[in-house]
Amino acid sequence: MSKRLPVIISCALTGAGDTRAKNPAVPATPQEIADQAIEAAGAGASIVHIHVRDPATGKSSTKYAYYEEVVQRIRASHCDVLINLTTGPGTMLKVPTDPPFRVESIADAELMTPRERVEHVVKLKPDICSLDVATMNFADAVFVNPINHLREMAALIAAAGVTMELEVFDFGHARLASHLIATGVIPASAYFQLCLSIPWGAPATPTVVAEIQRLLPAGANWSAFGVGPDQFPMVATASILGGHVRVGLEDNLYVSPGKLARDNAELVVKAARMIEDLGYEVASPDHARRTLLAA
Repeated sequence: MSKRLPVIISCALTGAGDTRAKNPAVPATPQEIADQAIEAAGAGASIVHIHVRDPATGKSSTKYAYYEEVVQRIRASHCDVLINLTTGPGTMLKVPTDPPFRVESIADAELMTPRERVEHVVKLKPDICSLDVATMNFADAVFVNPINHLREMAALIAAAGVTMELEVFDFGHARLASHLIATGVIPASAYFQLCLSIPWGAPATPTVVAEIQRLLPAGANWSAFGVGPDQFPMVATASILGGHVRVGLEDNLYVSPGKLARDNAELVVKAARMIEDLGYEVASPDHARRTLLAA
């Protein structure tokens, strides 16, 4: 039997949800986000996935200055963690049932154009950025990622030399992402993040992971996570099935049932311990670079 390659841990630090009131450890200011990124790296994360928030309100933000400060702080620390910036904001709609039938974007924000969604990526040139391929019901809203937007975003990201993490929430999204790679819209260097147990995407079960994995291009690199109580079971599932893992306060606020995580690093420590207890090795940032980044 061939030896299992090291498992890469990604840490999703803060997300876009209004979660800080539920766990005050969720970082909000650029300094808090950067500090927790560095601490997560020290705990075993090779990648940090970054959203930004308005420091005054703790709400999700897309302000370039916040992204810039977070990235500069991480780089100035000489931490070798891979930086992964989100391109997800600017996609959520609420659609009323009563006339006039007009869609409303969440948090009174305008839907963002493809160029606006990747502007911070083009300027800051992180190692990785996310690219959501899903259009779907997302809780009570609609998560909108039209294919023409994906084409434009992918071209801009590729021109910036940034590796794409394709965020897949259901079976059809895996088929679409694989098709976009096969037709040259997305580079073959992209890898897949399976985002599971999010209402209303695919559930976080071993059979679901195995079936989505079957739909990916042969030899594709992939990672998976579950939200809330599914976070740590998915660490075990993805590791056993040959994938990589993601944990973090974006997806789960608890380190164990009823016990709030004190920071992102605590979640990474638990994931690393689980991986090692299964008999696998936790990947270093250097290994993650060799495995995931475009040549």
